[in-house]
Amino acid sequence: MKCDDLRGRVAVVTGGARGIGYSLAQALAGQGCSVALLDLLPEVEASAARLAEQTGAPTAHATVDVTDPDSVDAAFETVARALGTPEILVTAAGICIWGDSTEVDRATWSRVVDVNLSGTFYCAQAFGRRAIGAGVRGSIVMISSMSARIVNVPQFQASYNASKAGVDHLVKSLAVEWAQRGIRVNAIAPGYTLSNMTRQFTEVEPELAAQWNAATPMGRMGTPEDLHGPTLLLASDAAAGYLTGQTIVVDGGYTAI
Repeated sequence: MKCDDLRGRVAVVTGGARGIGYSLAQALAGQGCSVALLDLLPEVEASAARLAEQTGAPTAHATVDVTDPDSVDAAFETVARALGTPEILVTAAGICIWGDSTEVDRATWSRVVDVNLSGTFYCAQAFGRRAIGAGVRGSIVMISSMSARIVNVPQFQASYNASKAGVDHLVKSLAVEWAQRGIRVNAIAPGYTLSNMTRQFTEVEPELAAQWNAATPMGRMGTPEDLHGPTLLLASDAAAGYLTGQTIVVDGGYTAI
């Protein structure tokens, strides 16, 4: 997909050190964006250097704990000093912890919700403050999940499902609130996707991938590259300047059954 209006824009990708986040950063850099990678993982610096080498794009990085608003604010200040006011935000930071809901403890529940929902809000808030304050048009692309609208089987993951349902409604809430302030807010909801998150489970239970493939009409798990087109669409004013408050499901037909 060619989105000429992305050239020269500043994009921030949370969870950008690896997996889906890094792949989406590659897509944005390939369209001419300057890209900042934010992540809690120490490899974020090396990932930013690799991205610059692969794409030739200006890059920056910051270590961030998305559950801590002060950490998020400091990271966005680092980005602004290095690259300028961010105009695109992709919130790909997320975790999933499985467990029987009768056994899930408070710390585990809170950790999942804090990273996936609260962390997404804190990053959107930091982005919105700067974009609105600078008077620039902005686009937020949140990474939700098909799990926001279905119950996954055979695994138990109530905390993840609930947190992603919250993300979908956060999209609507911020889209309405910021519509006349130049900020569009949308989400992509992937289905089962080959990533670091899913591999941590399929490596322990190899039969899971076969079950997920069998339940997906297209007969395969998605790849991070399957999310490139929707991300560029939602990031671009030229392609999607009137699209806000929506979640695009990219799941190989799973939720159509």
